Amino acid sequence: MPRKKKDRTVNQPPLYGEFKPTGVAAKYLNQINLNLDEYEALRLSDYQGMSQEEASNEMNISRPTFTRLIENARKKLVEFILTGKKLKIEGGNVHFKNNVYKCFDCEQMFVSDIKTTVVICPTCSSSAIKNLAGSFGHGKCCTDHEF
Repeated sequence: MPRKKKDRTVNQPPLYGEFKPTGVAAKYLNQINLNLDEYEALRLSDYQGMSQEEASNEMNISRPTFTRLIENARKKLVEFILTGKKLKIEGGNVHFKNNVYKCFDCEQMFVSDIKTTVVICPTCSSSAIKNLAGSFGHGKCCTDHEF
């Protein structure tokens, strides 16, 4: 029986969860799934320029595990670009440190720690806000997690 995968720490949910080539309806495209931990590995290594050691510490995983994550993520990203498939970011054993909220009225986006629940936009006082961590199925599981 395989051992349970260790939860990985992701700083915050991605702002966008799906990408596709223009000019083709999504229903006609095959899909590639990029796990949230693979997304975070790309963000830390390739976007923020962290070393694998720094990034693995940030995600609370071993360096060899981080190496496997980044290699899988890069392979999926290249496949997405070269083959014109739809890319969907979802899944994985993760917990968010922070959350991103978007107000539908003033269109502001703001970040809060995952333990803080925001129900009113701090900019316009609207209650029409979206919880991005909730969009990925995360909520109480992340607030109860120790970082």
